[in-house]
Amino acid sequence: MSATIHDLPVRKPPSLEALMALVASDMNGVNAVILDRMQSKVALIPELAGHLIAGGGKRMRPMLTLASAALLGYPGTRHHKLAAAVEFIHTATLLHDDVVDGSGMRRGKRTANLIWGNPASVLVGDFLFSRAFELMVEDGSLKVLRILSHASAVIAEGEVDQLTAQRRIETDEDHYLQIISAKTAALFAAACRISPVVAEAGEDAEQALEAYGRNLGIAFQLSDDVIDYDSDAATMGKGVGDDFRDGKMTLPVILAYARGSDDDRDFWRDAIGGKRVDDEDLALAIRMLRQTDALADTLERARLYGRRAIDALAMFPAGKAKAALTEAAEFAVARAF
Repeated sequence: MSATIHDLPVRKPPSLEALMALVASDMNGVNAVILDRMQSKVALIPELAGHLIAGGGKRMRPMLTLASAALLGYPGTRHHKLAAAVEFIHTATLLHDDVVDGSGMRRGKRTANLIWGNPASVLVGDFLFSRAFELMVEDGSLKVLRILSHASAVIAEGEVDQLTAQRRIETDEDHYLQIISAKTAALFAAACRISPVVAEAGEDAEQALEAYGRNLGIAFQLSDDVIDYDSDAATMGKGVGDDFRDGKMTLPVILAYARGSDDDRDFWRDAIGGKRVDDEDLALAIRMLRQTDALADTLERARLYGRRAIDALAMFPAGKAKAALTEAAEFAVARAF
């Protein structure tokens, strides 16, 4: 008798469970480093840093460092300190971002700048950057130091680029991809590339894992752009429509503006300019994004970059690590549904 559709196995939606299970024991070592190095005689520093570090983040970037090492069969522990450095760089950029954006929510909690103020958030972010560089220097590899320090500079450039593009309706898709390649994908790429350096796996492995991380980072950001207009605060851990109210030219808006009528374009000019940011304006924006297929096409682009990330792993043998990294790329896109 032939099988019916009900007999077929139901595939669970992609998640980070396999990645988390793969790196669980190594992550304990990374968390120990993070806890140790965020300490200071100045009590406000661990208090403020701990608010964000313990705030429910996925720790995706350091997990990628650990998983990349597992993919290569690296048996040592050097990558623990480097994964902690990656997390410190990421946390520092979040602290600075929330100040720049004037954000009030992060991962479902009040932001540090809302609780302790902007000056404290900026300075503790600087402290975490400094700690990250201490960890890099302790590792002793000039190549690792070069990769992570360059990524830090590129991230800062991307943030400034995004700031100058804010409320500028003429920002196009190429410019936007340049921004997110810098501000988001650069750290994903560096987090993956440092493991083959530590494992002495060779240039081909470095290039492949950097490509995996970069494409994953772009897919992750594009799906974030969709979630901001097509989800709820429980999913995002921040307010719905924050990008809209901040006048950020993300890809859904860029596509909707390019495809819209003259009236649509007038609306988007006013909205991105900060003149139409009420709840009813956001509702109208979401309708326009759906009518022009801007959300669906942004998701399709995210899928494309997710597939590129997976393709970059082709040179590596099958196994738990490769499967976990593949599912992580699928998750980056699927979470926007």
